[in-house]
Amino acid sequence: MRCDKCGATFPPEDALHHAGQTLCEDCYLDLMATPKACDPWAVHSAKRTAEQQTILTPVQEKILALIRENGPLTAQEICEKAGLSENEFQRNFATLRHMELARAFKAEDGVRYTLFDK
Repeated sequence: MRCDKCGATFPPEDALHHAGQTLCEDCYLDLMATPKACDPWAVHSAKRTAEQQTILTPVQEKILALIRENGPLTAQEICEKAGLSENEFQRNFATLRHMELARAFKAEDGVRYTLFDK
């Protein structure tokens, strides 16, 4: 079988279905388990964990460095500079938001991302 979203091939018994699409496990999880930036329980959990020790992935560190060095950026600018897809950026940004390290705000030209303490 072939995933309708990414085109990956997989055995028929591994097929997952959502909204009329046949999906691989990765694409299905991307749709069903995408972290949301505005999740009070996730913020609480992340803050409690961060009190003990903050560990960021290289992608999360890169996003923070870009924001720190270049000021508020759009998602497109971050994706281009970091070499990320929109989905990769959104997943990693949600974690940074939950840890209150980065935030988004509306500007005249759309949504921009900045450090949380600004």
